[in-house]
Amino acid sequence: MKKFLKKVVILGAALLAFGPVTSLSTAMVSAQEEQVLNLAIGSEPPTIDPALATDSTSGAIIKNVFEGLTAMDNEGEILPAAAESWEVSEDGLTYTFKLREGNTWSNGDPVKASDFEYAWKRVLNPETASQYASILYVLEGAEAYNAGEGEADAVGVTAVDDSTLEVKLANPTSYFLELTAFYTYMPVHQATVEADADWALDAGDAYVTNGPFSLSEWAHSSHYVLVKSDSYWDTENVSLDTVNVQIIEAESTANAEFQAGGIDYLGAPYSTVSLDAIDLYRANDELNVAPYAAIYWYKLNTTDEVMSNVNIRKALALAVDRQALVDNVTKGGQLPALGLVPPTSAGFEEDRGYMADADYELAKEYLAAGLEELGLADPSELTINISINTSEAHSTIAQFIQEGWAQNLGINAAIDNTEWQVYLERLNVLDFQAARMGWIADFNDASSFLDMYRTADSGNNDTGWENEEFKSLIDEAAAEQDVDARTDLLVQAEAVMMEDMPVIPLYYYTNLFVIHDHVENMAPDALGNINLKDVSISSGE
Repeated sequence: MKKFLKKVVILGAALLAFGPVTSLSTAMVSAQEEQVLNLAIGSEPPTIDPALATDSTSGAIIKNVFEGLTAMDNEGEILPAAAESWEVSEDGLTYTFKLREGNTWSNGDPVKASDFEYAWKRVLNPETASQYASILYVLEGAEAYNAGEGEADAVGVTAVDDSTLEVKLANPTSYFLELTAFYTYMPVHQATVEADADWALDAGDAYVTNGPFSLSEWAHSSHYVLVKSDSYWDTENVSLDTVNVQIIEAESTANAEFQAGGIDYLGAPYSTVSLDAIDLYRANDELNVAPYAAIYWYKLNTTDEVMSNVNIRKALALAVDRQALVDNVTKGGQLPALGLVPPTSAGFEEDRGYMADADYELAKEYLAAGLEELGLADPSELTINISINTSEAHSTIAQFIQEGWAQNLGINAAIDNTEWQVYLERLNVLDFQAARMGWIADFNDASSFLDMYRTADSGNNDTGWENEEFKSLIDEAAAEQDVDARTDLLVQAEAVMMEDMPVIPLYYYTNLFVIHDHVENMAPDALGNINLKDVSISSGE
């Protein structure tokens, strides 16, 4: 999901970043005149190109202005979307999708099967440099093409005719129809993309989309506006006319706007409930707490001289009081994370016993071993830099971690913050030691939390870590058709990763949200998605 705020990414369910409120344009009208929803989001979307997006800020736009072959409802059920039907071969390797009639792009052109073939191969093209290319590796020939070792024609996606798309998989993939609802699998308008390299840099006619909404305005770092698309095949069932989204970096400001009635909803994948407002909303019986397939973790740069030391990494991971963190800081019913896969994933509901929370004595043993290997005589000689994206919540959490490491290990920690887009770039080039990140599952399966670490150059790895045993287990799991055997392989892979500790798991998210009574059918699913197509505004009568 991505990195948020991934997937996500991965800002997170209670921890997006926001900026100052700015005035909205005259295009933003009152909810009394039409169906208008007012939202806020924590940062400028880094991209609105489905091939390049890696985070929920970008995804919040893309998922509502584009539409994939399938969609997911709030209960996790798969629905027909751009495809009206599909057939699956007996061996589970071939999917044949039939696109629906009357499916058009915002410029009036018909949506064709070739738009999907082009879009998927564009993601995999090494020149595109898509960080999410690996999510298409389930396709036959996809990984080889993306690695520069195969041809585009060998990738298992073919437009048989304008309305028929044939997909061939490398291995049977039980969750493939969930993947086709994810934004990296969205189609793009081939003629537009090939004619204009800047097609996805702004709102306007050049930004051709096929979803229930169009991006009508984007005042960068201020706000953007979505409007109902007249060209969408199911536009009659879209209630909202306009969605106004302010870009508000400060959580406290977004919460004040909500309380004043200027914002209708706080929660993933948009703005979040600020930490200092949780108790108030809970006391007023306004706070909603929902399950969330997401984790908050600290990624560690294993190419850094200090962080390359596994004993130091383990010491840092063990010297965190996660229970105190969720009880006293995040306060949203989150669960301490002692593994990498949330309990929302089948087969991972129970603790796997990798480590104990706040195990300070064992942490000190690992620290002593690590210091000796680094040639340091005393913990005070060690300084760890914690990188965060600008956010009150992330800063508060980092201070908690900083104080714990100082008190229980005697090491120093410094905190630096940068705005979201720059922050993502820093992670991608490994310009950090320890860096916070939230990750929302792209699909509700353990592999969504593990596959990104398969190789060091996987687009969302961001740690420099690679392990041949881990890679082998991930590959075996991808080919395993027996559900229980596959789960066991993924548990083994998680165990290998926890032994090396390239990331420090902190807590499993819950999705905290508050919403005004006049907004109907707006609740995030377990992946933090909201289909604005389903939302409506009541008259209050």
